[in-house]
Amino acid sequence: MERRLAAILSADVVGYSRLMGVDEGGTLERLKACRRELVDSTIEEHHGRIIKLMGDGALVEFASVVDAVQCAAVIQRGMSSRERGLPAEQRIRFRIGINLGDIIVEGDDIYGDGVNIAARLQGIAEPDGIFISGTAFDHVVHKVDAGFSALGEHHLKNIADPVRVYRVLLDPSHLGKVVFASRARSRAMGLLALVGLSIATVAAVVAWQWPHKQRASIAVLPFANLSDQTQDYFADGITDNLITDLTRLSKLDVISQNSVFAYRDKPHVLADIRRDLGVRYVVEGSVQRMGDLMRVDAQLLDTESGDHLWANRFDRRGTDVFAVQDSMSRQIANALGLNLTPSEAERIARPPTANLEAYDYYLRAEQAARTGRRSLMLEALALFDKAEDLDSGFAEAFASDAHATAYVWRSAYDDVLQSALARKRTYDKASRALALDPELPSPYAVLAIMQVVDRRYEQAIASAQKAVALGPSDAEAHMAFAYVQLISGNHADAVAAVEKALRFDPNPSAVDRYTAGMIFYLQRDYERAIDSFKRAGYGSQGNGEFVTPLAMAYVRVGRIDEARATVAEAQRLLGGRDCLAAWRIGNAHFRDEDLAFILDALREAGLPEWPFGFQGDEQSRLKGAEIAATVMGKLLRGKTEPSESLALMQVQLDGKAAFRSASQMMTEKVSVKGDLLCEQSENAFGRPDCGPVYRHANPADQTSYAYVNSTKVFYFSAAQ
Repeated sequence: MERRLAAILSADVVGYSRLMGVDEGGTLERLKACRRELVDSTIEEHHGRIIKLMGDGALVEFASVVDAVQCAAVIQRGMSSRERGLPAEQRIRFRIGINLGDIIVEGDDIYGDGVNIAARLQGIAEPDGIFISGTAFDHVVHKVDAGFSALGEHHLKNIADPVRVYRVLLDPSHLGKVVFASRARSRAMGLLALVGLSIATVAAVVAWQWPHKQRASIAVLPFANLSDQTQDYFADGITDNLITDLTRLSKLDVISQNSVFAYRDKPHVLADIRRDLGVRYVVEGSVQRMGDLMRVDAQLLDTESGDHLWANRFDRRGTDVFAVQDSMSRQIANALGLNLTPSEAERIARPPTANLEAYDYYLRAEQAARTGRRSLMLEALALFDKAEDLDSGFAEAFASDAHATAYVWRSAYDDVLQSALARKRTYDKASRALALDPELPSPYAVLAIMQVVDRRYEQAIASAQKAVALGPSDAEAHMAFAYVQLISGNHADAVAAVEKALRFDPNPSAVDRYTAGMIFYLQRDYERAIDSFKRAGYGSQGNGEFVTPLAMAYVRVGRIDEARATVAEAQRLLGGRDCLAAWRIGNAHFRDEDLAFILDALREAGLPEWPFGFQGDEQSRLKGAEIAATVMGKLLRGKTEPSESLALMQVQLDGKAAFRSASQMMTEKVSVKGDLLCEQSENAFGRPDCGPVYRHANPADQTSYAYVNSTKVFYFSAAQ
């Protein structure tokens, strides 16, 4: 095994998947041109050796770290001029990390921490940026045509020791300069290290500095996990619970979990955080578990001055996790000059559960549920069940369970939990959480969503108002209130509520961006609707389910070609499943005039009436009596689009039925309404899903009819 000291450059393309999704061919051609005309030749000129190329990145070895940094600077400066003429969302932008360290050489590949640190630095660099390690900085300072900004020590994922990080400053005005922390910040850090400033003293200073008329605002950034990757969920739990505790303080505005988790494994550049999240203060820290012991480091920083206002290390047993969280919350409140009311102090001190095994299952469930991915939601619900079985009084577990189940229900993840079962579970879990702890805002927010979809408008508004009253800085509560007002037709109130939600959650989930977009659309604020829908469908948390609505906003501003291209892209992402019938049944709880305003635009954008672009011959369409004679009391054999898998529908004379295919099995009620065949099951929010039946003789597969509704095209023949 060969080892050597080398400079490693790791680079990748920012938002590569999004760029490919928007324009695959164009992105590939421009990326190839970048490599051919700039990147490869620059690497060669600076004596670099390309180790490997990925679709969106590269790993390069240099014998000289000066060459590596000079090479990176030339590439980033060249890219800024190449892409200048394109819209910001279409530009190819690199981020680069460089480290000088020991590597392991095996054949043509390299391994080791020397490589890993470069990759981690690249991962936290901002677009168009270059981040280098302290070892690299020590060898290149004053030797390259660039400046440097010291970002302090960072805990990089799966790297045992903290790493000094520097940003390379490419502007000519910074040439030869090294920008360190301010004197005030350095002096505060020195005093902390040398004499251990007391928390009380810091609190007094902060209280004197902070204007009393202004509410304090804070973001708790994801605590770094310094243990192995299997402990990520535990570090996330520390972050979540600290946010929850601070949210309970009436004089403090706290950014939601969703927005801060966008900063996981990224640099904590205070000026950027202040701008993006709109906060004065930031908490950051790390967690390390060592057998039965744990170490939690945390610090409070002022984003305006860069000063460290409070810091502490907690070396405790794992069983003391709640005591550590309580201490952190109190000490941060003290450092901010906040006087806790007796009820606030009691809420913070109250542990969520006395059962640490239940707490562990709860944290794992939260980690799985946070992804929103269909594949992990079933796992999340099972883990919540285990936590609740171990502690039937664990209110937060029931509340989070209700939130996750509502997401499954709202997303129509019928393969995770069928609609009727998800609906019942959501109501049951939310009600149980409130019976255990009536002061939790989340269950009220969940109930508000469920009630408004069930068209229980007055109850929904009351639940949403209760959620906001209990959680005035809870983004989920404000978003629930916004959704209730949207469905109730109170669009101006919905806009006001969503703006409050975005204040506490500036980087919301795809489903919340979709909700915001729908509110702006129905309020006729089309530019904000376009921005929200774009971010929902194509953003970092993008979701193909939310691409189609962008088309209706384009229609309203006359961008018809873009609207039709958007529908085509959505159909590609969703396999042709999206259709007007699905929108009609999925949004049946909207006011009639609002639903019509949505459907009319989607129709103009080219969204088909039925899935997979099905179009029937109206001359071959069956009347109601013909449908009944063909279907009721019969066994229907055939196939479904698009997989052409075999399917059976057994329909009794009384309408009780069962449908089976390779991917679906359900019991349902079948009926004929007018000239439509209707299925009603636990799916589709329990609503009847109706569609026409056509004669469609096809000797090749021996089918005689075609039945279509919002989810299927079923070609079949009938037998007794």
